[in-house]
Parts: sequence; structure tokens; C-alpha cells
Amino acid sequence: MLEIEKIDFEKTIIVGIVTQLQNEEKLNEYLDELEFLTYTAGGEVVKRFTQKMDKPNPKTFVGTGKLEDIKYYIKDNDIKTVIFDDELTPAQQKNITRELDCKVLDRTNLILDIFAQRAETSYARTQVELAQCQYLLPRLTGMWTHLERQRGGIGMRGPGETEIETDRRIVRDRIALLKEKIRVIDKQMAIQRSNRGAMVRVALVGYTNVGKSTLMNAIGKSEVFVENKLFATLDTTVRKVVIKNLPFLLSDTVGFIRKLPTQLVESFKSTLDEVREADLLLHVVDISHPEFEDHIESVNQILHDIKSADKPTLMVFNKIDAYKHLTIEPDDLMTEKTTKHYTLDEWKQTWMSKLGKNNTLFISATEKANFEEFREKVYEAVRQIHITRFPYNNFLYPDYKDAVEKE
Repeated sequence: MLEIEKIDFEKTIIVGIVTQLQNEEKLNEYLDELEFLTYTAGGEVVKRFTQKMDKPNPKTFVGTGKLEDIKYYIKDNDIKTVIFDDELTPAQQKNITRELDCKVLDRTNLILDIFAQRAETSYARTQVELAQCQYLLPRLTGMWTHLERQRGGIGMRGPGETEIETDRRIVRDRIALLKEKIRVIDKQMAIQRSNRGAMVRVALVGYTNVGKSTLMNAIGKSEVFVENKLFATLDTTVRKVVIKNLPFLLSDTVGFIRKLPTQLVESFKSTLDEVREADLLLHVVDISHPEFEDHIESVNQILHDIKSADKPTLMVFNKIDAYKHLTIEPDDLMTEKTTKHYTLDEWKQTWMSKLGKNNTLFISATEKANFEEFREKVYEAVRQIHITRFPYNNFLYPDYKDAVEKE
């Protein structure tokens, strides 16, 4: 009989607050995502703590009474880690760690940890380490316990650097080194992109875990790593795809997420260059997710931030096989119909209809549902870009494919 490997998950609690800018429904949605992030990192969420506040406590994020409740729960249930849904200030992290006497992380730290786990190539590891160092620098006093042992006495006098100053200098030097390393790799990658010739470039973008890599495998016949966890793909994969003798380059990029750490956006700049330099974007959406509209908004905001929002875009609503909606009985007059009750056909009559039929697709990458329509629309979009770029090419030439490759 085969033995099943038992995964030892780290017992964790997560903490969030309801504020004037974030109601209870929105908080629960964020905590659901934080729980999935925790699972992806190897943790098991055993309890959630929430509190209603006008704004976060500047010293301890939550109120002192709530922090006491968390402290007692940690002791009674042998909790190893506490994760806060928002980014903590260095002072908050230091105060909370001292009070709870356990590992304290925030959403940014958790995402950075997942990226560190997922980074496979030297370039991805360098990008993640840079982001971690930038996050760590202002938090040295709170995160490294030996730095608090500053005291006078024999051998401790004089004008020499204190430990904290030494550590900061080491981290700053490391940041400078990593930035230079990334600059060199960026230059090499820019040369690689320029050497790809004149083929049309298509980039898959979207929220994390919407099925971009599955779609990449289905259309590009490549073997990109796929897993039902967040940030399964960090390194950009580029494949040559041919539809009806029309070749183009398809790239799979890192997934976006709400509250994406600014350090990651900066350090993954070159990865996002694949999006910036793309001729066509395939914006993949997990329509089975109840908050997919918020995901679209988050992706659009990041596209705007990297100056790519105005590119030609096909909206690809994926996972139609997993889409579920609540039904309302004809005689049920008490239940108010909301978007949760919409069928796919009803969704198509909403704001989606303004996108135009040629710019929207409803597919299942795993089941290959509506895949012929998907391939046809991608082909037409790529063809239009190619005609604009090479108006003298004749698509009826039998040797068209060879001609494009030579270009």
C-alpha cells in the first residue's frame, strides 16, 4: 500500500479590520484571499480575528483589547504565526511582535515569501531578493532580535558603527548589488526581445490563479507549470504559436493581485516589460470567482500604472465550466436579484455587451470549451495587427509562414 505524504501546515491566524473605507463584506473577501495566500505559503488558518475601527491603531494596528484576545488565543492553541491583511508599519510590527511573542507577518511579507518559494530561475530569485531587501530595510530593528542587545561596557565604547548601522549598510550594499545585477539581465532580455524579429507579440495578463498558464499550455502546446495555488508562475514564458499558418509570440506573465506590494512591481519591472511591449493583450478572467469584477479592476489599474491600458485587448472569460449562480424560484418575492443570480447569458447583456462581441470570449481552458472560437478571434486580432505592420504581405501565399520567420 502506498504511503501518502502528509503535509505539515503551519497553524496560523489572520487579522483584518472593518474601516470607513472597507466594509465587512469587502473585509471578508480580502480575508478569503489572505487565507488562500496562507495556504499557498504552507499555512493553515485556524481562526480569523476582525474588528471595527475608524482607522488602524498607529501603534498596534488593532485595539489593545483585541490584541489581548489574540494573545490568549495564541497561547491556548499553540499558534505559530499571525498574519495581518494590510501592510504594517515598522513600528506596528515591532510592537505587535513584542506583545504577542510569535511570528508576525503582514500581507506584503506573505506575498514576498510566496514569491521566494516560487522563484525558479536566477533572475526571478534576484527580483524577489531585491523586493525582500527593500521591504526589510526600514524594519531591521523590529525583525532582527539581536539588534536590541545594544548596551555599554567593555569593548562597546568608541566611535564605531552600532550593529543596526552596520546591518543597514550591508542591506543597502546588497540592494545596490541586486539592482546592478537586474540592470545587466534587463539589458540582455531587451536584446533577446529585439532579436525575436517582427512577429506580433501577444501577452496573457490577468489576476493570479485565473488559468493563464493552463490557457498557455492549451494554445501553445507548451508545458508551463500549473497548480491551483496563487502565483504558480513567476518567470515569463514565451512560446511561438501558429494559427492557420500565422505565427506569433505568446507570453505568459506573472499574475496580478490586489494590494500588490510596490516593491514587487518595481523589482519585476522587466517581467512586466513583456506586457509593455506586447501588440495584443489577452486579459484572462476567472468568471467563476464571485469577485471577478474587482479582479478586472485591479488588473486594469496595474496596466494603467505600467502604461499599457490602451493596448488592443481581448477579454477572455475563463472557467465557464466552474461558473455557478444562485437560482431564484418564480414565487420567491423576498429575495432580491443581484449579480450572484446572473446566468452567463445575463452577464453578456450587462457592461460586457459594450466591449463588443469581437472583444469578448467565454471559454474553459481545461475543458477546451469554445476553443475554436477563441483561436479564430485571436487569429483575426493578430492578423489585423500584422496587416497594419506589413501591408504588402499576402496571406494567401503558401510560403507565408517562412516569409514571416525570415522577417
